[in-house]
Amino acid sequence: MAVRVERVSRPLRGELEVPGDKSIGHRAVILGSVARGETRITNLSAGADNSSTVAAFRRMGVGFRREGDSLCIEGGGWDGLRAPPETIDCGNSGTTMRLLTGLLAGRPFDVRLDGDGSLRSRPMKRVIEPLTRMGARVTGRDGRAPLEIHGRPLRGIEYASPVASAQVKSAVLLAGLQAQGETRFEEPYRSRDHTEIMARGFGASVESAGPRVTVRGGQELSGTRLRVPGDVSSAAFIAVAAATIPGSDVAIRAVGCNPTRSGVVEVLRAMGADIEMTRAWDEAGEPVADFRVRGGVLQGTEVQPELAPRTIDEYPVLFVAAALARGSTLFRDVGELRFKESDRIATMSLELSKMGVRTEVRGDDVTVEGAGELGSASVESHGDHRVAMALAVAGLSTRGGIALSNEECVKVSFPGFFESLGKISG
Repeated sequence: MAVRVERVSRPLRGELEVPGDKSIGHRAVILGSVARGETRITNLSAGADNSSTVAAFRRMGVGFRREGDSLCIEGGGWDGLRAPPETIDCGNSGTTMRLLTGLLAGRPFDVRLDGDGSLRSRPMKRVIEPLTRMGARVTGRDGRAPLEIHGRPLRGIEYASPVASAQVKSAVLLAGLQAQGETRFEEPYRSRDHTEIMARGFGASVESAGPRVTVRGGQELSGTRLRVPGDVSSAAFIAVAAATIPGSDVAIRAVGCNPTRSGVVEVLRAMGADIEMTRAWDEAGEPVADFRVRGGVLQGTEVQPELAPRTIDEYPVLFVAAALARGSTLFRDVGELRFKESDRIATMSLELSKMGVRTEVRGDDVTVEGAGELGSASVESHGDHRVAMALAVAGLSTRGGIALSNEECVKVSFPGFFESLGKISG
């Protein structure tokens, strides 16, 4: 299948909401499933990734029910989980697989985790290595899925991660909550801290100091009520679409703006984008605000390495912003993009080249030369939801539109993406 995205004939206008933050949603479901008592989650994304996490816990005996716009979880504590009768399918969700590996490493049963072809290609050694130090027994095919987890008692460790990764950190913290003694985790740069915030919301004691986090084992969690903020990673596509089309004025309501995730806003502002955050408040311990984005002409910039952990999911659409800016933009130390649903450096470079954009890759640095108006092309998502949405945003500024194939993968994180784009573009 393919969808056409045509050049817009007028500035973008309107207001909308984006799905609940899927990173926060994963953690709410995971912790609610091992908490004691009922957890009620509102605004959980209906995307495939969060659905994979819910399905995984259903297979382990956790009860779920829908009440209006809320998902209710009947938590039975850590011991409420039981061995699933068959392999748990994590679908396309790396977060589901990596976080479940940490959690299940300390449960007293065996489980097998698998996923689709894309997930099977993603590296899991970065999670297996620290868990093994804690006493876990996890095996995989050359460090990749499917993973066999043989649950056993764990011990706390001190671990310095070679990469800044919220998924690695979260896997270790979920194991550490069950381990004997304390677990201390440190990373080169501070990655997103949703697990720490969410765990505190369920009653856990978690200490954070910059890139260092400490958690003690043997902690019981209690069910709670929470609302998931709008996903800033989804909002980024709408924000770039509005920022790159002069005269646009778009409001995105109730977006999570956690400082460990707001790198995309910093980068766009450095490029000259007019982004205003208003009506700030908190939801589930997370800062939330309305975004207002006005369109103009962007300028190239240099994106420093320390922004990578806070911006990693937004780079595909930031490559598009760079392609539509004046001058060149240098993205430094973005090698992690090679290990996502696709090699996002290779896929975005290839697909943007079809529209006349020149990119240069030197090691882990990527330079995108601003091309202004883009050429029409037939492009491919490579089964990657963020690549698909980034290319659709680019299509709004092409001379003759684009034909985007394999676009259905946007359902992984933003099922109503094309409808939202249509709403503001007319």
